[in-house]
Amino acid sequence: MEQDLRKLFETERDKKFQLKEGHEDRFMERLDREMPPSQRTSRVWVLSIAATVLVLISVGAFLFTSQDNPIPAEEVVVDAEKEDDKGTISLGDLSPDLEKVENYYLASINLELSKLEVSPDNKELVDSYMEQLAELNREYQQLNKELNTFGPNDQTISALIKNLQLRLELLQKLKEKLNQIKSSKNEQLSTIQA
Repeated sequence: MEQDLRKLFETERDKKFQLKEGHEDRFMERLDREMPPSQRTSRVWVLSIAATVLVLISVGAFLFTSQDNPIPAEEVVVDAEKEDDKGTISLGDLSPDLEKVENYYLASINLELSKLEVSPDNKELVDSYMEQLAELNREYQQLNKELNTFGPNDQTISALIKNLQLRLELLQKLKEKLNQIKSSKNEQLSTIQA
């Protein structure tokens, strides 16, 4: 019963199979009866136009919203006090590089804030860190006022960037403390259960 498949395939490959005479004509005739040619092409044509329009609308909506309504850096979770900032400049307005730096730090700060797990056990610790964060936020607002009052200078720009760095470091320290508390509680529970 065992056969060498390679030999079997070689013999089958050498055979020439012929379709019955008129098979293709009968197939095309049946295809035309079931689905007339105009109906096939019109459906494909309509679907391709619909897909193209949908893609163009999506791209246009994206470009319109990203150019006309950029996400302002002032509407982040970190900024507790929203001020009327028409006519004022911020760190991001000075240069594209400074805007990237500011956006990076604000996004990182918001990400760390969103990852915080607050429970009744660690609420006091989190609240104390949030107070420090609020103080740094007030200092940042004050530095922004100074930037608008006296104009951009190296000291103010450095202080603004340092403030963002400190806020991020503060949140990372809080995260480490919370992890330490969580791991110590897990260790205590495991020793109690053992």
